[in-house]
Amino acid sequence: MSDAEIGMMCCASCGTEEVDGVKLKKCTACKSVRYCSVKCQKDHRAKHKRECKKRAAELRDGIVFKQPESSHLGDCPICCLPLAPSIDEKASPMMSCCSKRICNGCSFADQIRQLKEAQVRKCPYCRHQLPKSQEEAAQIRMKRVEVNDPVAIWRLGVRCRREGDYESAFQHYKKAAELGNADAHYNLSCVYRDGEGVEKDKKKEVYHLEEAAIAGHTFARHNLACYEGINGREERAVKHLIINAKLGDDKSVEGLKQNYADGLVSKEDFAAALRAYQAALDATKSPQRDKAAQYEIFKSTSG
Repeated sequence: MSDAEIGMMCCASCGTEEVDGVKLKKCTACKSVRYCSVKCQKDHRAKHKRECKKRAAELRDGIVFKQPESSHLGDCPICCLPLAPSIDEKASPMMSCCSKRICNGCSFADQIRQLKEAQVRKCPYCRHQLPKSQEEAAQIRMKRVEVNDPVAIWRLGVRCRREGDYESAFQHYKKAAELGNADAHYNLSCVYRDGEGVEKDKKKEVYHLEEAAIAGHTFARHNLACYEGINGREERAVKHLIINAKLGDDKSVEGLKQNYADGLVSKEDFAAALRAYQAALDATKSPQRDKAAQYEIFKSTSG
């Protein structure tokens, strides 16, 4: 048994062992020491503070720099293929009835089927009849808000910000973020950066960027890469760019190219990131999505 493991069996302040009903609780920040009481934790604080801060930062980095399985958009719930890591509504429209993002391929295929069968337009996923007006769509979204749908709450925050109601936008972002919405965390980082309805706070800005990035939000991680680069922490910036490239993010690949030219990325790491980037892009492709994209090009050029 290592010294660290032995140390975890007794209070770091008074040495009391976890026996005879004595329960030791871990330091909530570093998880590396334990205490038998709040008094012992306070008494040991001055001695433990520096090591605790260092260990807590290491644990946080382990979470922040872990490669997400996918972008925060996840997969299309119909074809189960990854959604492209962008916020392009045409590539993955958001349905107001169920708050699901549907890929352009499945959306287009369902439109064609319903037109051929002369059916009333319905959501490709939940089959709810599509709203006939913006007002009806807003009413549907409010019903989703009332049942604590984090996506609907986040979108309400976006609408409030667009209307200039920054205080309400902040409250909606905050609630959606507490429910785990990555987009809300990203928007909160922008709020704290720009001071919209709150005081500017760099620490909170970075925290929410990290929370969004952990969930696979490529915009947030790219902002983190820029932040680290501006502050002279090129190694951390490159790590963020590589993680994003593996999710299929175009901007991060461009950033990696520049860092490679500047000698900040090894040839092996750069090549591996490009291969992973291409694999991520290929995973989002399908014949249906290609047809939908071609149709959008046709519409834009014809008229």
